[in-house]
Amino acid sequence: MTAHLPRRVPPVRATDGGTLLPGFVDAHVHLGLADPLAVRAGGVAGVDDLGWDPAVAARWPGAPGYPHVRVAGAFLAAPGGYPTGRAWAPGGAVEPVASPDDAAAAVARQVAHGASYVKVTLHAGGPVLGDAALAAVVRAARAHGLPVVAHAEGPGQAERALAAGVDRLAHTPWTERLPDAVVEAAAVRQVWVSTLDIHGWGEPDAEQDRDREVALDNLRRFHTAGGTVAYGTDLGNGPLPAGLNVRELRALAAAGLESAALLRALVSRPVPGAATFVPGPPLDPRTDPDELVDRLADARVVRDPATPAPTEETT
Repeated sequence: MTAHLPRRVPPVRATDGGTLLPGFVDAHVHLGLADPLAVRAGGVAGVDDLGWDPAVAARWPGAPGYPHVRVAGAFLAAPGGYPTGRAWAPGGAVEPVASPDDAAAAVARQVAHGASYVKVTLHAGGPVLGDAALAAVVRAARAHGLPVVAHAEGPGQAERALAAGVDRLAHTPWTERLPDAVVEAAAVRQVWVSTLDIHGWGEPDAEQDRDREVALDNLRRFHTAGGTVAYGTDLGNGPLPAGLNVRELRALAAAGLESAALLRALVSRPVPGAATFVPGPPLDPRTDPDELVDRLADARVVRDPATPAPTEETT
């Protein structure tokens, strides 16, 4: 499965009073912990929900006033594995995969609920999917044509995800500095979702600062090696803003993403019928990243003018 986004500047169209771009996407949210209406009102046209009760998540795509939603359904985890037992995770949010034999049925259940991704958790702080079970999940997802997204946390887990053929990491790795060879291999085969601001919104803390610096270093080398970065915030994880997160964008710039790369990260997939409008003078993708971020703070979601207006028959 192809991991990379096109290495080009997203189309930028000057229009009356501003600039139109493709709809911006937050590639890692948990809508069950957020206000979807506020997300769209805050300038985010599309979201990828990466883990919730699949019966609940299945109701989000197409809901009035919501951003365009794609879902992963449940977290596929080892029995008792993350996020089992977490206060924020509803009872149906975790699908246990005890052995390779369980993988196909677990994936099929997410597909039946409309999943566009398969989410696995590799969290070294508790029970973790074994190599055979992880490989079986990847095979089952491939059979349905779906990418696999991994929460990889703890020593060796990012390497395990890479070796198993996982398509994207739900977070930039932050628990350890990855070897250059691993980063370079990941840059060829994976997409990394940024989620840098989860390490920066709280009170000053030495551990958080260390995690942020490790993540920035890993992402900087991944980007330099040609890796594809998708803007994502892990919305719902702490007091993150419901719309476009300027702190996340500034962190991406700190990791070395120039303005064109920032725009690419924001349009990690198409958003049918929606565009992003940025008021003011026409945007120049060659501008300084800090200046670009200042401008993007005013972004809002609009109907894509290339999309026919709805009629009474289609409303």
